[in-house]
Amino acid sequence: QVRLVESGGGSVQSGGSLRLSCVYSGDIRRTHCMGYFRQAPGKEREEVAIIDSDGSTSYADSVKGRFTISQDDVKKTLYLQMNSLKPEDTAMYYCATDPRKRCVYYNGAYYFHPDYWGQGTQVTVSS
Repeated sequence: QVRLVESGGGSVQSGGSLRLSCVYSGDIRRTHCMGYFRQAPGKEREEVAIIDSDGSTSYADSVKGRFTISQDDVKKTLYLQMNSLKPEDTAMYYCATDPRKRCVYYNGAYYFHPDYWGQGTQVTVSS
């Protein structure tokens, strides 16, 4: 069993920053894939940032250069640093993992099918 517990969301003004944290526990193998997704009201869930177990990353075009995903294996925590936030970044953010398989690299980006999800944390950016 795997558990993901998120924190760090909140309300900020446009141009501000937030850092999301996702503490993970349970049976997560050395070969695994983790990432952050988001879903805004009335929109489909979208992949935001992915990190493979070797540290390789990929980002959605809409957040490249503004968001950074990282992982601390000692603290067992996944982070998403979000800078230069825009109103269109407003959404519920979820961390997720496939605890047994590496990410799949295709056409310049990483992908995976999550088996476990965090509870979500709300990010609201006002103009």
